Amino acid sequence: MRAAPTILHLDMDAFYASAEQAAKPSLRGKPVVVGGLGPRGVVATASYEARRFGVHSAMPMAQARRLAPNAAYLVPRFTLYRSVSDQVMELLGRLSPLVEPLSLDEAFVDLEAGGTADDTASALEIGRELREAIQAVTGLSGSVGLAGSKMLAKIASEEAKPDGIRLIEPGTERAHLAPMPVRTLPGVGPATADHLRRAGMTTVDDLAEAGEAELVRLLGKAHGAALHRMASGFDDRPVVAERDAKSVSVEDTFDMDLHDRIRVRTEVERLADRCVQRLRGAGRSGRTVVLKVRRYDFSTLTRSETLRGPTDDPAVVREAAARLLESVDTTGGVRLLGVGVTGLADYTQEDLFAQAAGARAAAALPEDDGAPPPEDPDGREGTADDGPGPEETAEQLAARRWPAGHDVRHDVHGHGWVQGSGVGRVTVRFEEPGAAAPGRVRTFRVDDPALRAADPLPLVPDPPDYSSWPARRPKSRSGAGAPGAASSP
Repeated sequence: MRAAPTILHLDMDAFYASAEQAAKPSLRGKPVVVGGLGPRGVVATASYEARRFGVHSAMPMAQARRLAPNAAYLVPRFTLYRSVSDQVMELLGRLSPLVEPLSLDEAFVDLEAGGTADDTASALEIGRELREAIQAVTGLSGSVGLAGSKMLAKIASEEAKPDGIRLIEPGTERAHLAPMPVRTLPGVGPATADHLRRAGMTTVDDLAEAGEAELVRLLGKAHGAALHRMASGFDDRPVVAERDAKSVSVEDTFDMDLHDRIRVRTEVERLADRCVQRLRGAGRSGRTVVLKVRRYDFSTLTRSETLRGPTDDPAVVREAAARLLESVDTTGGVRLLGVGVTGLADYTQEDLFAQAAGARAAAALPEDDGAPPPEDPDGREGTADDGPGPEETAEQLAARRWPAGHDVRHDVHGHGWVQGSGVGRVTVRFEEPGAAAPGRVRTFRVDDPALRAADPLPLVPDPPDYSSWPARRPKSRSGAGAPGAASSP
């Protein structure tokens, strides 16, 4: 535990939805929901305007539509979100060498290790500067929490939402936590909270007063002891710059159960290719291939195969995943498929079976007729589709080709985004980030040759230069600072 609030937690506000509102002038100030739009889709992020209707992340999309029928429902654009995340993480890296990303929009920073803060006043100052820098560079807002531990810093950033800064003064942790519900503490999920409630404990203060022995009796030695320490305000976990990923995986939930065995295998191969793309993007290879199958009755099966050495060869991963599929009964239908790779390494084992797989894949390719390879018109990761699967209708294919919210470019009208598609038509609103007013709407045939998928435009076309930010501060001798807790809009 630190004597100064030099651990910072940043959490971008409704990140995906805010990025979509910044990119689309017509959606600013309106409810926006980002996630899977099929009947089995779930909400990834909802804007604050949509949250007023009760929409929240992890909610089934069908329920969200009932609560907010007039909201804009968009398919995620991870290319945009990753580029904005890179800008934010670069700013955080200027504050300290110890930055611990938790996701695209969330991270811890050790300000003391970077020499940018050593007391309350300097921590608050750097927190405010960071929020200003993020707004200037990305056009988005983030909430900042400052405390002497990671747990309290994360709690502080949650209290600061949206678009604020909150500092919890070291020494006040126990009093600050006391009235909060037990779910506030890391590791306390619905089941544990219900178990504690039955024992008469609903607040953090109840846990602290119960004592370690009672919590150990209820929850076991490791969990009970850790929970008592957290309830008492203790958390000495360091900020770790390198969070080593244990696996890389991708999965898809299908709008309709897949019954055709050939379609199932095709989807497994497509997921294997996407998984390898992520693996290579991280500069890693893996030794164990894992297949996940969720069947029509919600039963979930996993199968794995460990290779002789780590690989990032797509043919090898495809073949391994296909072999695993052979051991799974898909009679009755499949609602979800996933392919992952574990046992990650920083090198690739060049072995005979990988070369043989590559040779087989090369031999199976048709002779080159000089034509360009097929495009992936819907902008998804992975290989292009040859056409609709046995269960896929023309409307479903059009929705996949023109996902709602994704970028397009028209030869005459310029850059725009898909508002929706159906009945052989796609509706596009032509506007760009930074426009003063909403753009105009046009409707085209789904096969209009003048319309094509496009890359996202930057939210801030010409961001200011922060290469010399921040100025390193001399360490304070007095340790004097600002008031113990502060919040700023």
